[in-house]
Amino acid sequence: MSIWARISEFLTTVPANALSNLIEAVRTVFEGNPELRRRVAFSIALIALSAKMARADGIVTQAEVRAFQQIFVVPPDQTRNVALLFDLAKQDVAGFEAYAHQMAGLCGSGQRNCAMLEDILDGLFHIAKADGHIHEREVAFLRRVAEIFEIDETHFESILSRHAILGENDPWRVLGLERGTPFDAVRSHYRRLVADNHPDRLIARGVPEEFLAIANSRLAAINGAYEAIERSMQRT
Repeated sequence: MSIWARISEFLTTVPANALSNLIEAVRTVFEGNPELRRRVAFSIALIALSAKMARADGIVTQAEVRAFQQIFVVPPDQTRNVALLFDLAKQDVAGFEAYAHQMAGLCGSGQRNCAMLEDILDGLFHIAKADGHIHEREVAFLRRVAEIFEIDETHFESILSRHAILGENDPWRVLGLERGTPFDAVRSHYRRLVADNHPDRLIARGVPEEFLAIANSRLAAINGAYEAIERSMQRT
């Protein structure tokens, strides 16, 4: 049974505007299976943040809904249940910070720049840019989420650079390097990033397999940045 089928089992027992009740039910029912509980809680909490992210600029567009559907590769027979969860999250009276704190707990306290939380931010950025640009209120939303996740400012700017054009230094920011770094060091850093961001690593972090689109998108951005830097250095 997929995690989406598991989640759908709770939908009939959760009152409207009370997604937090669903999350608490997951904790209770899967108490004896921490790995499954982690995966299901991850997915529910990300749905909650995705829905609230889509409203950060004041309107939820069809492009943003489609972007959400691109992140989560959901079996056809479960799409209605996921849509119900997304709508429930949009209506929930709880603020987004409560869900962000809950997700931050997946990595434990005091862990800065947690890779799993970076996965989540990438997903939220994917939704934010779906309508063609990232609104300043969406950036503010994501910056606050990053603070709760204990992702430092430099690392946040690197994530932002994968999704928004920030000028001529953009490829360097994407790789998290200072402009003018020697090419041998660039190549070594790039290879390490590719290894660290392989989809298998993402699965090993406990992220549901349905979330693999994020790993592929991140690798594409890393490859593109490296190729841009390589071309610029060859011209000099």
